[in-house]
Amino acid sequence: RNINAIDDVVLAILTTDSKLTVSAVWGGAGAGGAMLLLAADRVWAREGVVFNPHYKTMGLYGSEYWTYSLPKRVGPVKALELTETPLPLGMKKAKAIGYIDEILPDEYEEFREVLQQKAEALARDPEFERLLEEKRVQRQRDESAKPLAAYRAGELQHMKMNFAGKFYGGEVNYHEARYNFVHKIRPKETAAYLAKHMRLDSDRFSELRQPLAY
Repeated sequence: RNINAIDDVVLAILTTDSKLTVSAVWGGAGAGGAMLLLAADRVWAREGVVFNPHYKTMGLYGSEYWTYSLPKRVGPVKALELTETPLPLGMKKAKAIGYIDEILPDEYEEFREVLQQKAEALARDPEFERLLEEKRVQRQRDESAKPLAAYRAGELQHMKMNFAGKFYGGEVNYHEARYNFVHKIRPKETAAYLAKHMRLDSDRFSELRQPLAY
C-alpha cells in the first residue's frame, strides 16, 4: 500500500502537463527518495548533497517509476551503472551526467534566495509556453512507446519477489536488511564496494557485493 501511495505521487508529478515542475533538494536522498525527485522537469540540488541512487543494498529492485525516469535522465548505460554499483553520488558528478540540472549554494539563506530567483525566472521565461508544449508532446511520445503503467507494473512485480524472500542471487534479504537498518545494527566489516583499496568494476560487482557479517 505504501509503495503504491508513493507511486501515485510520482505519477501525478510525471503527468502534470499544465506546469513545469521543480525538485529543490536541500538534504541527501537515497533509494526511492533519490528516484522520486527525478519525476520533476527540473532538478536543483544544494552543493553538499549526496545521493545514493540505488536499492540493492536493501535487497530491493525499486519503484517510484525509476525504470522510466532514471534512463531518461542519464541514459540506459549510466542508469545501469548507478543502480548496479551502489556508490554515493556527489553533486558535481550528478550534474555532469545529467542527474540534476543545477547546483545551488550550500548556505541555507543563500540556497533559498537563489532557489526563489531561479523559480521566478523559470515562471517568467518568455519560452515558458513552448517548453510546456514540448513537455506535453514528449510525454505523449513516451506513453506511446511504453505506458507508464507498464513501468509501474514491472517494478511492483519485482518488488513482490523481494518481499517473498532473497533476491539478487540470494545475496541480500530485504527483511534482514530492513531489520538491521531500523535497529541500527552495524556490520562487522566494511562492504567491499566501499573499500577504497579495492578497484570497483561493475563486471565484478556480484563478487564484491557479498553479504555482510552482523
